[in-house]
Amino acid sequence: METIKVVVILLVGFALLIKGADFFVEGASSVAKILKVPAIIIGLTIVAMGTSLPELAVSVTASLSGNNALAVSNVVGSNLFNLMVVLGASALMNPIIVGKDTIKKDYPFSVACAILLLVLGIIGMELGFVDGVILLVIFIGFILYQVFGALSARKAGKEEEAEEEDIKVIPFWLSLIYIVGGAVAIKFGGDFVVDSAVTIATALGLSQTLIGLTIVALGTSLPELATSVVAAKKGELDMAVGNVVGSNVFNILMILGVASFLSPISFLTENIIDIAILLVFSLITWLLCWTKGKLEKKEGILMIALYVAYVVYICVRALA
Repeated sequence: METIKVVVILLVGFALLIKGADFFVEGASSVAKILKVPAIIIGLTIVAMGTSLPELAVSVTASLSGNNALAVSNVVGSNLFNLMVVLGASALMNPIIVGKDTIKKDYPFSVACAILLLVLGIIGMELGFVDGVILLVIFIGFILYQVFGALSARKAGKEEEAEEEDIKVIPFWLSLIYIVGGAVAIKFGGDFVVDSAVTIATALGLSQTLIGLTIVALGTSLPELATSVVAAKKGELDMAVGNVVGSNVFNILMILGVASFLSPISFLTENIIDIAILLVFSLITWLLCWTKGKLEKKEGILMIALYVAYVVYICVRALA
């Protein structure tokens, strides 16, 4: 009965995280629209970061509560799931044409972020305050680069104005309720997920790293999975790739940046190995995109197969 209770709390936590993120993004986007912030800026900041809010809540909560293994493994596991399963599943739906900017700029930057995380993790085997500042400064620079680049492209007439219709405006008072309510849901959702995950790991004799890389990573990656699969179904194919690449960058720079800024995060040897695997998988998918300029069904099958092999590996590693 106790196990069922913990699982229920875990599922409730995931639901609070995902719906809380939805409400927070909708409310914040509406307020920004009311204040006449350009839609492209809202999309590149509030909306783009919205799908990473569950990971942020879990990793920050885990870091502050001393569950460091969960803080790191959640981000690395989410990035692996996003890259191999979310992108792979999208490719199974429709061939994904990858834009030149994504291949030449966004993807290399996400690979560079993985390399940076690996280097910072190896040095001292922890992410401390200074590391957090470094990650957050790079993150702010990344956001500013994206925003100014998008505004320049828009002025040059390269961006369509149709995006203005995508942001739903709701009454200001209701927007504030959405923002506050969403934030509260995210906070408690993060608490529920972390506490439940730690309890499950302890009860089953499993490591927090394994739970973070699998159950927690999958649960917090549901927004990315839903967004990219829907985008692929609708034919918005570059959005499917952009959402995954952007989310992975946010996860490393923003989430681990904030978490390590607030509290030092210790690294395990397993974390270093998993980040190295993330880097290898990132290079493989980047090469697949570079050589053909698109991801088709066979690439999608390969990516999902590699992820399954990785899950088998970490399970065997945990039981060894």
